[in-house]
This record gives sequence, structure tokens and C-alpha cells, in this order.
Amino acid sequence: MSNLELENQELKRENDILKLEIQKLKEHLKKYTAPESNKIYYEKHKEEHKKRVKEYLTPEKRKEYNKNYYEKKKANKLNNIQQNNIKN
Repeated sequence: MSNLELENQELKRENDILKLEIQKLKEHLKKYTAPESNKIYYEKHKEEHKKRVKEYLTPEKRKEYNKNYYEKKKANKLNNIQQNNIKN
């Protein structure tokens, strides 16, 4: 056999090994990416889940979060200005 034929066989063997490995990894990922149990749970508890999501971010909480964000942003801006004045 020539060198090219040996190299070709080796590459085919390596390709087959990698294909098997990819298949195993895909099957393993299926357990974590789309398990059937999660789908069933959310189908059964759909309304409860929607209710929890609505309660999580009420308009009052959103206003509070926005206010906190604005205050922190303002404080950081003032600190940056003061640090720049001290450096200059």
C-alpha cells in the first residue's frame, strides 16, 4: 500500500471515531437541554408559572429598581468627576 492509502485509511478511522464521539455527546446533551420532565412540568403548571412571573416584576418593583439604578449611576458619575478633578 502506498503512503496515501495508509493516510486515507487512518483519516477514515479517525473520522469514524469522531462521528461516534459526536453522537454520544449529542445524546448526552439531550438530557440537559430538553428533558421531557421539564416540558411535562411546565405544561401541568403553566398557569402557576405565569402567575409567579407576573408577581415577580410588578410596576412598583420596576419603579424601585429604576430608581436604585438611577441613584447608583448618578453617584458613580459624581465619583468619576471628583476623581478626575483630584487627578488634574
